[in-house]
Amino acid sequence: MKKQSRILIIGHNDIVEHSLYDHLTEKGYRNVVSAGPEKWDVFSQKHVEAFFNKVRPEYVFLGSTLSGGIEANQKFCGEFIYGNLQSQNNIIHTAYKTKVKKLLYIASSCVYPKVCAQPIKEEYFLTGALEPTSQPYAVAKIAGIEMCAAYRRQYGFNAIAMVPATLYGPAADTDAHNAHVLGALLGKFTKAAASGEKKVTLWGTGKPKREFLFSEDFAESCVFLMQNYHSEELINAGVGEDIAIKDLAKLIAVAVGYKGKIEFDTSKPDGAMKKLLDSSRIKKLGWKPKVGLKEGIKRTVSI
Repeated sequence: MKKQSRILIIGHNDIVEHSLYDHLTEKGYRNVVSAGPEKWDVFSQKHVEAFFNKVRPEYVFLGSTLSGGIEANQKFCGEFIYGNLQSQNNIIHTAYKTKVKKLLYIASSCVYPKVCAQPIKEEYFLTGALEPTSQPYAVAKIAGIEMCAAYRRQYGFNAIAMVPATLYGPAADTDAHNAHVLGALLGKFTKAAASGEKKVTLWGTGKPKREFLFSEDFAESCVFLMQNYHSEELINAGVGEDIAIKDLAKLIAVAVGYKGKIEFDTSKPDGAMKKLLDSSRIKKLGWKPKVGLKEGIKRTVSI
């Protein structure tokens, strides 16, 4: 991938799309197009083919066209499985047909079994039952991973697939009902601090642990893999450390100046109790994250 290469980033106006676009343009890549469902009809094969024939991308970064946290996954489970299956089928197939040089498919840690050894190695993929709260979305992402591998084996299409840790950063969605956990907490505590609320209630027990990858580190890992990884085997990208949601909530509360009470609604689901990725494979190749959680939260809040 060269500075003049034609690059297409596909997301849904989300942190994946924004962080990759910002990183690539800041690094001097001159022909970067960022486009999600709001700009073109990713659910129509005809429209996808017309778009690819117009833009003629050489490299494609393919994220989700629909995603969200536990609440969104429960509320929009049908949309999440249909929309992601439909769009990624269209995009991967069209990328192959139009002779895209390389495609990076960005999956999610929910593709791994709900219960498996920690940290999660790539070989645990497809070895157990999924977390029910995100299963429809996870099935769609699994299908994308398998499609990339199948197109590589049958057609020689240069497609790779990665699993990043949960993303956060300045471009993260902070809608309490739709965002992933860190963004949702940031939105809730920022609003509570501004309005002087005395109590914030969060879903679940606060005991589950999650691993978080800062958006800049994520973007760098994607570019690194596009340049240096050439296998159909899935590959993880994380920081190697996780944190309990209750402790994360305290960090964010302090960062935004919220001084009220934090309560947990234990009638709501926790999701998987632990999702810590084993990222030794990508680190052996030469990539490692640079931004720790406290620094990342500080940089996210300061925007």
